[in-house]
Amino acid sequence: MERRDFLKGAGIVGVTGLAGCTGGPTGDGNGGGGNDSNDSNDSNGSGGDGGEAAANIGMVYATGGLGDGSFNDQAQQGIQQAEEELGIEYAERQPDEESQFPTFQQELAQSGNYDLVCCIGFLQQSSLTDTAPQYAEQNFMIVDETVDADNVSSYVFREEQGSYLVGQMAGLLTTEEFSEGGGETVPDETTVGFVGGVEGELIGRFEAGFTAGAQAANEDVEVLTSYVGDFNDPSGGQEAALSMYDRGADIVYHAAGNTGTGVFGAAQEAGRYAIGVDRDQSVTQEDYADVILASMVKRVDTAVFDSVEAVVNDEFTGGETTALSLEEEGVAAVYGQELGDAIPGSIKDSVDETRQGIIDGEIEVPTDPDEL
Repeated sequence: MERRDFLKGAGIVGVTGLAGCTGGPTGDGNGGGGNDSNDSNDSNGSGGDGGEAAANIGMVYATGGLGDGSFNDQAQQGIQQAEEELGIEYAERQPDEESQFPTFQQELAQSGNYDLVCCIGFLQQSSLTDTAPQYAEQNFMIVDETVDADNVSSYVFREEQGSYLVGQMAGLLTTEEFSEGGGETVPDETTVGFVGGVEGELIGRFEAGFTAGAQAANEDVEVLTSYVGDFNDPSGGQEAALSMYDRGADIVYHAAGNTGTGVFGAAQEAGRYAIGVDRDQSVTQEDYADVILASMVKRVDTAVFDSVEAVVNDEFTGGETTALSLEEEGVAAVYGQELGDAIPGSIKDSVDETRQGIIDGEIEVPTDPDEL
């Protein structure tokens, strides 16, 4: 359902490159990785050399599951890196719906087999707030939210910063004639779009940054916004994006998990462009690489790996929140593998300047779309 459209003036701002059974792991080495969220998926790493694992880790993914080419897959990349480099073993859970979060969190904690339980996604905050005090000896980490508990390490990101960069790129490109790959712009329209998954403070930061960046690039750019209400509804994402393309949008940015796959399909159908999220989706969703201009990468893998490394090194610190921004390379913007080289150098230079301006504190990026 479309929530609102934005059309507000913004001054031109001096603008990196575009630069988620109670037994322990069974050691089958495949990392789970299936898409059946009801499987127990107690699988994984060999512990490096076949000996005792450096640590056993439980993973509870966000709804939408593995194979989204985005948030969950990025989290899995982090645990797989830890398996390879640190010699840990891990088990995975893929909830179908929010009501399963406490079940999986408590199952892994109650088993007593895991040195750390990783909770991927802001929707797990409420259930983990209840679960963590019940298992005071169990270490947890959460991505995208903060849980105030001595046994929880929280990781958050400055999504608005990376979103500002891709917003600026979109705001500049929509004013130019650009025809590469599977799409083209219509400069007379100067319209772009944002498709969100579930409306709330977190996805609002993506929206706020993108809108501010687009309008800082050109005050005449109109930003259409729609929330689908789900992170695993590609058809809903396609419908929302097609509506925007029909209304003149050249480029649509999504922060919607697997729902965003539908945005890419809509871009191909309409002969327009899209911007991915969380990972370089021109790589993870390569069938759509001809319409993916760029992606706002969010290093969920870094958060997972760092938290596991802290456990392995006996340095885990609960009750603290780590914020990852452009400066720490926790977020970044990357150009698409097929279209990136075709984006004008003048636009890339402007985005480079903006990135540094944000890091230096010269540009303040809004976090709330209602305050734009």
